[in-house]
Amino acid sequence: MNALTNKQSVIFLGATGAVGSVVFNRVLGFSEVTDVLALGRRTINFEKTMANVQSKVIDIHNTNTYAAYIKGYTTAICTLGVGEPSKLSKADFIKIDKTAVLAFAKACKSKGVKHFQLLSSVGVSKHSRNFYLRTKGELVDELVRLGFERLSVFEPSMILTPQNRYGYTQALTLFVWPKLDFIFQGKRRKYRGIKVELLGNAIANNILQVKSGVEHLQYDEFISLQ
Repeated sequence: MNALTNKQSVIFLGATGAVGSVVFNRVLGFSEVTDVLALGRRTINFEKTMANVQSKVIDIHNTNTYAAYIKGYTTAICTLGVGEPSKLSKADFIKIDKTAVLAFAKACKSKGVKHFQLLSSVGVSKHSRNFYLRTKGELVDELVRLGFERLSVFEPSMILTPQNRYGYTQALTLFVWPKLDFIFQGKRRKYRGIKVELLGNAIANNILQVKSGVEHLQYDEFISLQ
């Protein structure tokens, strides 16, 4: 991994979730990162002590509650999203997974953020017949249009967490999915389940890569970023 020589400052949206918390705590250990700000609907308990780490409670649907905090950051990491889309109406899903994220990205772009990282999903496309994947695909299309110097879109399939957070269906999926790797070969490798720790590490480690432009990262890229 080729590390950046310049210091970075990182702003988070959604750092309290299963993936976001892993990313957040790993970034705190990077000597290349000088400042960290976590924006969200609740405060964060830091696993590591760092004088230049802040946590701000905001209204994710109102940029006026956080736009002033963004100034001076080089990198933004957004892991905000709905855990169980089926539990929300389509309108509410769009409000969180697309509208709020896009507003955050626009605020970041206007304040000079150079690198924007997004936790998305495998199969996203603005042309998808699946509402969930189409909405996320539309978001990615909008982010590309914003013209960040670097845009990193992480596209995991099943995220394997130690805990079952969403009931029987997820419990069954978490048990079965890791056993299906033999099916997911070749072009289907992108559908392999990824442990939350590995995904979080990949998202964090990616900010240390020297790249530009738009990149879509899937299973094999997650593994190579460990």
